Amino acid sequence: MFPTLTSVSTLLLGMGILLCGSGMLGTLLGLSAAQEGLPSWLIGLVMSGFFMGFIIGSFLCPRLIRRVGHIRAFAALAAVSAIAALLHGLIFDPWVWWVLRIFNGISVVGLYMVIESWLNERARQNRGQIFAFYMTVCLVMLGVGQFLVLIYGPGHLASYALVAILFALGLIPIALTPALQPTPIKAQALPLKTLYGRTPVGVIGAVVAGIASGGFWGFGAIYAQQSGIEPLGVAAFVSAVILGGALLQWPIGFFSDHRDRRWVLVFACAGAALAALGIFMTVDQSLLVLLVAALFYGGFAFSLYALAVAHTHDRLDVTQVLEGTQGLLLLNGIGATLGPLLAGIAVSVASISVLPLLFGSIILLLSLFALWRILREPPVAPEEKAGFVPVTRTSAVAAELDPRTELQPELDLEHKP
Repeated sequence: MFPTLTSVSTLLLGMGILLCGSGMLGTLLGLSAAQEGLPSWLIGLVMSGFFMGFIIGSFLCPRLIRRVGHIRAFAALAAVSAIAALLHGLIFDPWVWWVLRIFNGISVVGLYMVIESWLNERARQNRGQIFAFYMTVCLVMLGVGQFLVLIYGPGHLASYALVAILFALGLIPIALTPALQPTPIKAQALPLKTLYGRTPVGVIGAVVAGIASGGFWGFGAIYAQQSGIEPLGVAAFVSAVILGGALLQWPIGFFSDHRDRRWVLVFACAGAALAALGIFMTVDQSLLVLLVAALFYGGFAFSLYALAVAHTHDRLDVTQVLEGTQGLLLLNGIGATLGPLLAGIAVSVASISVLPLLFGSIILLLSLFALWRILREPPVAPEEKAGFVPVTRTSAVAAELDPRTELQPELDLEHKP
């Protein structure tokens, strides 16, 4: 494993720096928008732009990468992200910000595609460990980015300049990497109607997981700030949720490998809802207790997408899992776009304090749907289950890096006439 990690270290370093900037930018924009007094529904719209761009980029970026190559595409997309970051600081207009967030989402998903196709090309052995390590790097660096907001604070051009520097700095290891460019990207998804027919819980789970994560990325820092928490506490709160998502996926996944995954999904939903209630009850009390509740909320809520993907792998033929997973990624992106919009509307109608209850309730609806499906269809036989792998939303190319899909090319050859 270590020789393989060494061979892709420059890729992981560059992507880690970029994600540090991306995580910082999302929190910075939310806090800046709230500080300027934008209405909550408009903040939700602005923050949803990133996930809209994620969806658009999933279709546009493969063509760009095939046309100009991985390194040129990566350089161009990193430059777009840096320019967008600076323009956020130079121009305060919510509609301009919304457009910039869309462009930022397009560029970030393209950056993910370049890195993940490179990793997929290099990780011929130990794919499971490399995949898990990559996912951990993604979450950890997104969490580190939260604390960088404290250097200059929201509303200062210097903060946006720091984000631009991180995007430019992350480009250097990639541009200088000696690794050969990978094969062209091919991305397609299983028809969503077919996917729902095969795995209803996987489909709904991916959407709900997207709503929960998108709502958190859009309003998590704003919720903590407007609840009276000091800036360091705000960064710690957001980071605790992300850290929980990195830490608890493994034990939850291990448990799901030995049970009906739908029951584990129900358990994870209940845990996330209880943790959300804990956040609601402790946000103005003890910071330490709040951080513990945030850790468990992130652990359970961020595991929902990974459980939905694992359940989908259980239900699909091995020759369909790659396209099925890419379909789930699209649905998760749609849910992530809806999350900030729902949060913004809820805050406009009620108050910022209702957000944990809102997302806890949405997650509980997923548990009820899973219970209904448990009553309607039998579980997957143990010998037909695929192993759990911790995943988070990146790009469609990550599905090719997932070790559960590594046998697919050989099987495809066997089915050819």
